[in-house]
Amino acid sequence: MNIALIGYGRMGHAIEEIALKRGHATGLAIDIDNAGELTADNLKGIDVAIEFSFPDSALKNISVCLEAGVPVVSGTTGWLKDIDRAISLCKANNTSFIHSSNFSIGVNLLFNLNKELAKQMDRHRNYNVSIEEIHHVKKLDAPSGTAITLADDIRDNNSGYEGWCFANEKEGKKVPVSSVREGMIPGIHTVAWESENDIISIRHESKNRKGLALGAVIAAEFIQNKKGVFTMNDVLGF
Repeated sequence: MNIALIGYGRMGHAIEEIALKRGHATGLAIDIDNAGELTADNLKGIDVAIEFSFPDSALKNISVCLEAGVPVVSGTTGWLKDIDRAISLCKANNTSFIHSSNFSIGVNLLFNLNKELAKQMDRHRNYNVSIEEIHHVKKLDAPSGTAITLADDIRDNNSGYEGWCFANEKEGKKVPVSSVREGMIPGIHTVAWESENDIISIRHESKNRKGLALGAVIAAEFIQNKKGVFTMNDVLGF
C-alpha cells in the first residue's frame, strides 16, 4: 500500500514508522512547508491518504484527496461541523472515508465500555457523570475530540443527559468535561460516575503515540479497497 501522509509532525512520523514496519510505503508527505504539493497529480499512485493536520486545513486536505478518488483516514479533530461535506464528497467520488476522534485500539475499547456503562447507569440516577481529559501543552483543541466522543456517547445512551459542557460552566443535564494541559502527556481520559457513597470510573492512558499510529494504519488497510463511509467499529468488528 502506498500512503500519503498529510500532516508530517510527530504523529505523521509515528504513522510512517508503523506503516514501514507493516510493509507499506509512504509516497507523499505533506506538511505546512509544502502544503501546495497536495494536488491530484501528486496523488496519482497513492492508495490511501492518512490525514492528521490542523482543524482549519483538514476539510481542504480531505477534499483534495476525495476528489482525486483517494480513500482518506482522518484523525484531525476540531473541524467536525463540516464533516457532512466530506461524507458527501466521498460518496460523490465513489471512494472511502473514515474519521475517528481517536484511532487507538484501546481508546475504542474505552468507547464501547463507556456506552455500556452509560446504559447501565440510566437505571441508577443517584450517580452523576463527569469526564476529565489531560494532554500535552501543544494540543490545540479543548476538550479533546476523544472526550467529546465519550460525552456524546453518554448522551446517546443515557436519557439523563442532553450534551456536554465545560466543567466550570456546569449546566443542568449536560456532561461536565474538564481539560488539563500539562507537560508532554500523550493523553489520559477518565469517565467517572459518582454517588454519595462511591465512584465508578473507567480510564485510558496513552503511553505514547504508537497506539494511535497503529490504529490509523490498520484503518487505512481496512478501507483501501472499499467504497463508503466507515467507523472504527467497522474496522474492529464491534
